[in-house]
Amino acid sequence: MSDRRLTPANTRVALDGFAQEGQAVVTPERMIVSVPLADLRASPEGKRDRQLLWGEGFDVLERREGWAFGVALRDGYVGYVDESMLGADQVATHLISVRATHLYPTDSFKAEEVTSLSFGARLRVVDERHKFMEVASGDGTETLFVPKPHIRPIERPFADPVTIAQLFFGTPYLWGGNSAFGIDCSGLVQAGLLACGISCPGDSDMQQSLGAEATGGYQRGDLLFWKGHVAICVDDEVLIHANAHHMAVAYEPIARAITRIEAQGDGPVTAHRRL
Repeated sequence: MSDRRLTPANTRVALDGFAQEGQAVVTPERMIVSVPLADLRASPEGKRDRQLLWGEGFDVLERREGWAFGVALRDGYVGYVDESMLGADQVATHLISVRATHLYPTDSFKAEEVTSLSFGARLRVVDERHKFMEVASGDGTETLFVPKPHIRPIERPFADPVTIAQLFFGTPYLWGGNSAFGIDCSGLVQAGLLACGISCPGDSDMQQSLGAEATGGYQRGDLLFWKGHVAICVDDEVLIHANAHHMAVAYEPIARAITRIEAQGDGPVTAHRRL
């Protein structure tokens, strides 16, 4: 049975190669997210599966009653996005490289901010100022300003997924969250890996195929999985994870986390993977 999260088709339309009887084959329309965060839902007005960040690409397969059905470019996740949260495609040049930042209407930190963006949001720089970069707005109709120290060229990936995960320390736990304003376990792992140029699916059950089975003790960057949960090792004794116990991204001794999670009824570690 196909996984609807990764199958670019609904009852009416499909990408070429996925169409069944009664489904029209369509050509995707490339759009980007034009708001700080957009929920990617399982169905129109349905539950949130994941979140997409400002500037991330979304291939629209169908527009219907205010909803866009399509595919997230970052990982192939399929779902529905509020159509008003999408704008015309533009090529991003930089990404937000700190936990969060603000966009300003002028190149002054004394100006009142227009909006806030999470780590990983993607921007198109159009000009450089003394302490700010001028960037295109999400819908491309105006320009805004972001502090220079808060962005990084997309072609310069980070080197260590754990360092990125640690940026999110203290971030509130949010089921299906993908940002510095709220994140879950798989969102945290994905943020770290994508920032380092490592492909990573969106949910923990899919992430369990990453890397190879680990042998020996724990190492920095190892992934530990439980049923419905994932954590990343900081070293051979401590892990970091977004979890509902702390309701935040938190450090926890590995042995204590294993004991606690099993004691609360969520079972033993199901996989130990090394990237």
